[in-house]
Amino acid sequence: MGKSSSYEAKIPDDNGIIHYSDDEHAIWSELYARQIEIIQGRVCKQFFDGLDTLDLPSDRIPQTRDVSAILREKTGWEVEPVPALINFDRFFRLLAEKKFPAASFIRTREEMDYLQEPDIFHEIFGHTAMLTDEAFANFTHAYGKAGVEASKEERVYLARLYWFTVEFGLLATSDGNRIYGGGIASSPGETVYALESDEPIRRPFDPIDALRTPYRIDIYQTVYYVLDSMNDLFELAETDLLKLIRKARALGPFAPTYPPRQKDAA
Repeated sequence: MGKSSSYEAKIPDDNGIIHYSDDEHAIWSELYARQIEIIQGRVCKQFFDGLDTLDLPSDRIPQTRDVSAILREKTGWEVEPVPALINFDRFFRLLAEKKFPAASFIRTREEMDYLQEPDIFHEIFGHTAMLTDEAFANFTHAYGKAGVEASKEERVYLARLYWFTVEFGLLATSDGNRIYGGGIASSPGETVYALESDEPIRRPFDPIDALRTPYRIDIYQTVYYVLDSMNDLFELAETDLLKLIRKARALGPFAPTYPPRQKDAA
């Protein structure tokens, strides 16, 4: 957030419609067809239930106003089209208002497999399905409210909590671990890696531990946190998150479990 982007935001017209080209719709269609196949048997039931509720089109980019209409009825949330990268002040304020910021552009064909910036496929396919779940929606709202009140230093810790839940969270089920984090669910490679690779560490979710865990955004994760149930997020939404941050800061961050980037090691 706050960095520059090579993508330009799509601005809704006076009727709230975002106009995309035929090629952009085709990119969505290809991404959707690929990912809907890969997530079978890998995402949690709540994710699939959310997709069924949203009934996203497979052949074109959905309009954020249509997704918002369903979310408002289900959990009181809506989607707010934004540029690729927004600052933390706006990010937390939107979440506190139950508005999920969604970058309005879609990736190019040159970046079909990996995109460091969030695009509308990541935001809508990866995230909005879970916003139909009451526990997830409540936690995201509480998280936004905490972020509005947090200091700059505290927001660094909050970013970790978001990363290991909303973006890269796993859920324990009777059928084994399943994905609920949008950063995994929108990535073909990490969808498989997060569940089936022997390389990453999978830890039982503890909010203090998650707050203390550093991460890198440009690699598959080396650590995932696994919820016992979605009710864990209900409970976390009722917790004083800033108090948890103070405890985590007193303990200090864990040592990284990933290698340094080349420029960092130089």
